[in-house]
Amino acid sequence: MLMVETLLTRIRAEYREMPGLRLTFAQACRLWQLDAATCEALLHQLINDRFLYKTNDGSYVASAARQSKAQLRSRVVLPRSA
Repeated sequence: MLMVETLLTRIRAEYREMPGLRLTFAQACRLWQLDAATCEALLHQLINDRFLYKTNDGSYVASAARQSKAQLRSRVVLPRSA
């Protein structure tokens, strides 16, 4: 259990340190030097925790990035017509 928590902490830290990090499943396995089953379980846990989400193209992205983009869009002020 301790190893799982250590890995989850490491993955979260890397996503926080690199805003915009976008990894495919294969890239995640290579980056963290994990076998496919372990990597899949960790990514699934981070999705369940709502820390990550999986894009339509299969990339894993931090949920904070999604929220930040949505917040930026909601703050756009359109000029009023005269």
